[in-house]
Amino acid sequence: MDDCIFCKIVKGDIPSTKVYEDDEFYAFLDLHPINKGHALVVPKHHCRNLLDFPKSEETDLMEVLKKVANAVVKGTNADGFNIGMNNEKAAGQIIMHAHFHIIPRFSDDGLSSWPDKEYEEGEMDKVKDEIVKYI
Repeated sequence: MDDCIFCKIVKGDIPSTKVYEDDEFYAFLDLHPINKGHALVVPKHHCRNLLDFPKSEETDLMEVLKKVANAVVKGTNADGFNIGMNNEKAAGQIIMHAHFHIIPRFSDDGLSSWPDKEYEEGEMDKVKDEIVKYI
């Protein structure tokens, strides 16, 4: 897409700090990292989110995520890492080009997981019934 910032980064029209590239994927450091070493992995072709992601690249994607995550952890001496993906605006997706965050984590980084909620009595089964209709 002509106006997609990640497509422009992949094409080299916008500079980035590349950490990995192959025929299908491009990985670079996030300009506004959660922790230093926070990297983004994007498919080179434009797709909007996980639901738009081509099945033919799914296995390769997992290998790339593992390769980049391993390098991020080793390169930053992290104690662990998160892999995340926001899908659509309600989930925090800002750039509508599929991308995966690899975030190095440190025992003392002060970050925590998202808050949890509870179901009312019987609500879990109702939600499950609605979900399984679409599987």
